[in-house]
Amino acid sequence: MATTTSDTHEPRMCDAALSRAFDVIGKRWNGVILGTLSSGPAGFAELRRAVGGISDSVLSERLTELAATGLVQRTVTDGPPVTVEYSLAESGVAFLPAMRALSAWAKDHLPRN
Repeated sequence: MATTTSDTHEPRMCDAALSRAFDVIGKRWNGVILGTLSSGPAGFAELRRAVGGISDSVLSERLTELAATGLVQRTVTDGPPVTVEYSLAESGVAFLPAMRALSAWAKDHLPRN
């Protein structure tokens, strides 16, 4: 039996941009950190308290990753004492409407734990 074009199966591909987005926001804690920073800048200790259950090392790692992707901005102010503050960068602020839409969708369509 000859194979025709309609008989062949082409795998579906996820949009590359969407895949990159989920690589970042789909990583555990990243969405929560971004959501926390949507309320305004915060220091490390404040973020640790707001994001319950995250270790210092994981929070530090996630903040470094989010800064490297351009979603979070790290600002160091000379002291004494030296302070470090994290805030949403321009691309992080641009992500907020999508985050709000995702939150509304989850509220309407995902079961609560």
